[in-house]
Amino acid sequence: MSKLGNIGARLYRGEVGYDFIGKRKIWYGISILITIAAIVGLAVRGLNMGIEFSGGAVFTTPKTSVSATEAEHRAEAAAEGHQATVQKLGNGGLRIQISELDTQQSVPVQEALAKDLDVPVKDINTQLVGPSWGEEIANKAWLGLGVFMILVVIYLAIAFEWRMALAALIALIHDLTITVGVYALVGFEVTPGTVIGLLTILGYSLYDTVVVFDSLKEASKDIGKQTRFTYSELANRSINSTLVRSINTTVVALLPVAGLLFVGGGVLGAGMLNDISLALFVGLAAGAYSSIFIATPLVADFKERDPAMKALAKRVLAKRAAAARNDAPEQRENPAQEDTGDEDAEGAEDPAEAGSLAGRRSQPASRNRGRGRPSGKRR
Repeated sequence: MSKLGNIGARLYRGEVGYDFIGKRKIWYGISILITIAAIVGLAVRGLNMGIEFSGGAVFTTPKTSVSATEAEHRAEAAAEGHQATVQKLGNGGLRIQISELDTQQSVPVQEALAKDLDVPVKDINTQLVGPSWGEEIANKAWLGLGVFMILVVIYLAIAFEWRMALAALIALIHDLTITVGVYALVGFEVTPGTVIGLLTILGYSLYDTVVVFDSLKEASKDIGKQTRFTYSELANRSINSTLVRSINTTVVALLPVAGLLFVGGGVLGAGMLNDISLALFVGLAAGAYSSIFIATPLVADFKERDPAMKALAKRVLAKRAAAARNDAPEQRENPAQEDTGDEDAEGAEDPAEAGSLAGRRSQPASRNRGRGRPSGKRR
């Protein structure tokens, strides 16, 4: 078995683990800082909305020797201050987008571009997008997002419970806010491809969260009938048992998306790939983070407010305190004996572990058994 696989198996069995729930205030603080930065970026810079949402004109030119940067300056000069976005096409042509450009303004801009780029006017293809159509697309995108959120909450409330549904909803809003904030800070254009990317990452983030919730639901079944673990401790064990799986799926999902973003969009200059790849890359990373550090700790916080879980925590702590008091005399009699008070408090993971624990306790007695009176026989 590989080293990572061995660690995953030990995490699954509860032999090792990290206290995610105990340090949840740190994760909350990090998320709050990131969210504030995203909101500030969104308020200061705003989103660079594509013409599909703001309206405008798209000019597609034949092959030309003019660079994209130079064509952008000429297009903005021809459009008298309107913002232009230029992309180099594979055939050597240019795709020039000029926002908020109406039909009357598009004709002189087309003629000016033909003159500046030294191409025939008839060879420049012009497509106009009205602002009303862009507003309709934006409204449908918001409507689809709202319906998705409502269905997610209803499903999780039925399949699990309302606390998990609320925690998952907060985690999804957390992922959306961070992704939109990154778009504002980077300045990438928001297109229908961006909306598709956002919906995709919400589905992935939800999947990762449900995996942890399912493990927690199974672990907390009949939780009130035992006094070994509190709800927060079981939640922490559920995160650790699915941690390696979450890391593996996230890395595997991020690798092809990183290829789209850095190779396709950066090296090859396929600018349209940036619309969806940036949303996927940031959203997948934020979704994996929120599933582990936000959603499950929130469930533990909500659940620990339940009177039944408060009573369970008191019983668990009382049992551990009693076990510690019972172990104290034995430790004073055998100072060199290994301290196993915590193991008594929490109990062994399985019968085999219980047997090994009992074996460790019986070792001092067995060693003393050979130190009795002499038999009288000379050797």
